[in-house]
Amino acid sequence: MTLFAYYLYIKCMGSQKDRTAEWTFFETVARAAFANPFGEIRDDLDVVIGGAAPGSSAEEILQAVVIRIEQRINEMQRKGKADLRRYEGSRRDVLRTVFLFHLFHRHTENFDRLIQAQLKGGDSPSRVSFAKEVLHGLGGFGFIEEEAVRFFAVFYQLRRAFYFIRNGLVGGSLSMRSLRKHLWDCVFTHDMRWFESRLWDRMEDFSVLLLGETGTGKGAAAAAIGRSGFIPFNPATNSFTESFTRNFIATNLSQYSEGVLESELFGHRKGAFTGAVENHEGLFSRCAPHGVIFLDEIGDVGAPVQIKLLQVLQERIFFPVGSHEAKRFSGRIVAATNRPLEDMLTAGKFREDFFYRLCSDVITLPTLRQRLQEEPAEMDNLLDSVLSRLAGEASDREKQLVKNALKRDVGPDYHWPGNVRELEQAVKRIILTGRYQVMKGEKQKQDAADWLVLRMKEGTLDAEGLLAGYCGLLYQHFSTYEDVSRRTDLDRRTAKKYVQMGLALLKAR
Repeated sequence: MTLFAYYLYIKCMGSQKDRTAEWTFFETVARAAFANPFGEIRDDLDVVIGGAAPGSSAEEILQAVVIRIEQRINEMQRKGKADLRRYEGSRRDVLRTVFLFHLFHRHTENFDRLIQAQLKGGDSPSRVSFAKEVLHGLGGFGFIEEEAVRFFAVFYQLRRAFYFIRNGLVGGSLSMRSLRKHLWDCVFTHDMRWFESRLWDRMEDFSVLLLGETGTGKGAAAAAIGRSGFIPFNPATNSFTESFTRNFIATNLSQYSEGVLESELFGHRKGAFTGAVENHEGLFSRCAPHGVIFLDEIGDVGAPVQIKLLQVLQERIFFPVGSHEAKRFSGRIVAATNRPLEDMLTAGKFREDFFYRLCSDVITLPTLRQRLQEEPAEMDNLLDSVLSRLAGEASDREKQLVKNALKRDVGPDYHWPGNVRELEQAVKRIILTGRYQVMKGEKQKQDAADWLVLRMKEGTLDAEGLLAGYCGLLYQHFSTYEDVSRRTDLDRRTAKKYVQMGLALLKAR
């Protein structure tokens, strides 16, 4: 082999190695683009892509990713290679995803400003000042016009989902991180490639059931899903076809009587009943395409309404009261309850066919007690969020005042029966009065729990006394023998016996 031939061989091998490294980089970016942004896999991939220094913040890591990708794409553009029409097969698929990832992250601040403007603007869609720039960029990468318009709408959906899940559900505990990840999957499925190719306009078929104690944030979770649905973009008006504020409709079912509830949900025709002097559109008629109806306290509705809601879920149609004309529902249903649905199903108070149509996914929201046990700093995160929402940016002195009042008045072991909602009210009361006085009944329950824990630590209770005390506490909190039976795995008669023993034990303490 001549020296010149050897030189060409070495250069060719080096170029091949560079090309392999380049495609490995792009494939990693494509994996990151499809990963859940609230999951650990995405976090790990971002570190690999951006090469951020150890100890960097999440914002610094993402910024390093954006810069590194932009550098690679600028180099491709300089060489005339940043055009999908030059590629086919798997390489085209990878670059397609990389270009989308790049353009999306170039405009996240613009999307955030649009979201904030729409929140202020209400139900009238806001004009999108940067739409032409994004669409032009997509066209430059080789996307046809129809594709570009759809992906622009997906960009907006992605940013809304991230914005409302991150800002609406604050907390760094393990259970809250898992909740945010789960909510993202509810909007985009666990494999975004599936969503992007086939399901972006079919998520209405996937209903969601939210479970959890009162005050855990089921409404905030529902709103995050409801404000994150797909909304088409209309280039002719330079706006999206709907405002996301109109796309989410929430109602508390427990506030209506059975007869009035049907009218509120499905509407009624003039003359359908006494007092029906004109036609009335119900929630299902007012819901926008791709919108979400949030049915809170679904466990409080009777069988007749459950049957009608089942028809909506199965056939996507409903009938206004007094009408035989079927109307189509094209939105998504999210429902919530704090009731024990397993007991209601067993007792026949909640129809099984309705439950199994309703639960495409079931999400249980963590209690504040669980969150504080997992992460002690959770209280600081929540207090910062509550105070900023109530009074703007709070000073360190004001934060400390609230923390000191809570430490003095409820102590570190308070079990927060009202969860985050109770904490918000506690902060409001401290702002007004400087104190938070726990309700007498809740204080008694807390004192009983503290007494039982102390006896356990001292080792002064036998096994029967310990079981009795636990059953008594459960009954004080949940108020039914069925709940105690289910949570202790005792039959109802035995649970009742230990509840009565436990209540007597706690009373005599």
